[in-house]
Amino acid sequence: MLETHSLRLSYDRSRAAAAAPVVDGLDLALPRGAVTAIVGPNGCGKSTLLRGLARLLRPAAGTVLLEGDDLHRLPSREVARRLGLLPQQPVAPEGITVEGLVRLGRHPHQGLFGAWSAADQDAVERALARTGTAQLRDRPVDRLSGGQRQRAWIALTLAQETELLLLDEPTTFLDLRHQLDVLDLVVRLQREAARTVVMVLHDLGQAARYADHLVVLRAGRLVAAGAPREVLDAELVAEVFEVECRIVPDPETGTPLVVPAARHGGAAVRTSEVAAVTPSPSAAP
Repeated sequence: MLETHSLRLSYDRSRAAAAAPVVDGLDLALPRGAVTAIVGPNGCGKSTLLRGLARLLRPAAGTVLLEGDDLHRLPSREVARRLGLLPQQPVAPEGITVEGLVRLGRHPHQGLFGAWSAADQDAVERALARTGTAQLRDRPVDRLSGGQRQRAWIALTLAQETELLLLDEPTTFLDLRHQLDVLDLVVRLQREAARTVVMVLHDLGQAARYADHLVVLRAGRLVAAGAPREVLDAELVAEVFEVECRIVPDPETGTPLVVPAARHGGAAVRTSEVAAVTPSPSAAP
């Protein structure tokens, strides 16, 4: 469904051919109807790649293909009908309600005069119901909690009714409970309609638990791609993240779980610290 060929992405558009690329020589084929997580260290090009896949950044070289069509040659409205994007730290218009935000997702489907139809309202209602935001429809987006706000933005992308969803760090700034809520929601939505989901994640354990397919980047280049159990091992983590670790089965799911090696003496240091502040029996009053 979505693939790249020799993709090179750079932010210096005036000197695109000569500028140091952020993503370089990338060949990818993202599986249809699956959840793909893009992982890698900070600055490796994860969000830049997602911007290229979403047509927000024009390639300096290479191509992005959507169902065999060059993404950057398609009309913008057609792209918006086929691809939904949740950017990193999206900003809502001031004072807009949750329903008002979700209604924006119907813009690509409206005709020349922008008439609102029953089909548009049905799509909004479905998106609100699926994300559990129907009861928030009249609340201003800027008054929601982080988790509620993220669900409202996901509802907007659902209202577009696309088969492909791109999510850039959907768990950023959320506490653990809301991270899990959002990821559970993403997987449920993918399974309900066999959507293709591509998301950037930082947490390797969450990526392995929730994704069917991993794309591992380092310095703008592809290091590995495949199922988490096939890709994630101690050698790869050491190479890409420069962290020594053990990979153990997640006790809940059996998926790979990264356990970093202890630093600064680990338990031995903590034991000595406890001993240093614990009074000896002879010092007791």
